[in-house]
Amino acid sequence: MNNESSIFSKKEKFKKISELKNKHSLNIIDLFSGCGGMSLGFKWAGFNSIIATDIDENAKETYNHNFPKTPFINKDLRELTKNEFDKIIDSQKVDVVVGGPPCQGFSLANKRRNKIKDDPRNELFYDFVKVVDWYKPKAFVMENVKGLLSMKNGEVIKVILQSFEDIGYTANYKVLKASNYGVPQDRERVFIIGYKKNLNIPVEFPKIKISEPFTIDEAISDLPIINSGEGEESVKYSFKAKNSYQEFMRLNSKKVLNHVAMRHTPRVVERFKAITTGKKLIDVWDTHGAVSRGNPNQKSKIKFSQNNFRVFPHKPAPTIAASFQSNFIHPYLHRNFTAREGARLQSFPDNFEFKGMRTKMSWEKGLSQYQQIGNAVPPLLAKAIAEEIYTKINPL
Repeated sequence: MNNESSIFSKKEKFKKISELKNKHSLNIIDLFSGCGGMSLGFKWAGFNSIIATDIDENAKETYNHNFPKTPFINKDLRELTKNEFDKIIDSQKVDVVVGGPPCQGFSLANKRRNKIKDDPRNELFYDFVKVVDWYKPKAFVMENVKGLLSMKNGEVIKVILQSFEDIGYTANYKVLKASNYGVPQDRERVFIIGYKKNLNIPVEFPKIKISEPFTIDEAISDLPIINSGEGEESVKYSFKAKNSYQEFMRLNSKKVLNHVAMRHTPRVVERFKAITTGKKLIDVWDTHGAVSRGNPNQKSKIKFSQNNFRVFPHKPAPTIAASFQSNFIHPYLHRNFTAREGARLQSFPDNFEFKGMRTKMSWEKGLSQYQQIGNAVPPLLAKAIAEEIYTKINPL
């Protein structure tokens, strides 16, 4: 294991991690911001978000609640003009542009991922480039799924890098693993970082920050114990913090928010009881599999092999995706994760409140709390990237 002094043991405190380490605040624009994971991480590192944009109304509500001083443009970036940005920015300087364009078209799970022209969502990175070109910030950060690197046999990432090269930036990319930066989750995402060529700044990525990853148990074991259908939107803590990660999550927070368990039917609860650690729904299908609609005596022919995985308590969480409300079973309790447990595994602190519907049906508009959490960049990972950039551009 790397013995760099920047790496800390999880037995140590997150020393002043919630405090701004630098007196001089730099400005960012957060595009495709979602609920604000990237903005929060950059805030912890000494940056100020002067504009955030996203098309989703529920993400806007969550962002506005947690960043009340940041103007939010709730509109498709493809329809926004520079004049609309200029009216808000006024005379403020833009130091960094950050964001994660929607990645559905890039996903490894999408069998059409190599057909870039077939999916207009793949073109949204050009709108990110457009804003970078408008304001010529010192740096930018763009996040996406690993599938981006394999698209069209690697040609897509070359096109993206060349797009930034053409407007005067030196850029590079790297896949970063969230658990290496204090996030209790083995999430991997590709980050593209670029600097203006005339600054002559080498593109480097944050070094590993933690010697041993935090586990699911270490992340959520202090939260109130609730069963299926139990919980409240705001409830007092039942236990004291048991480690430095939990202490950090509870900073400036007197209550637990968004900790409400989904209500499962008795049949689903019995299914969960049959699924042991490391097993999934597919492992108990013959006895506890889903039934056909309208015919409870017949098993459904559609088998969801990825659903209802009973996670390992003493390992970091698997990737907390937008669908995590049904992907995982609590390590000890017979229910899915609550929104707050998912937020903990993404490194959102307890005083960060999620708005909008908790869950949603397929026909409902807007992102649910679960989807907002799963789509977000983990704040602690964003903080590590922000600190790397801050040290390079702050003196300039």
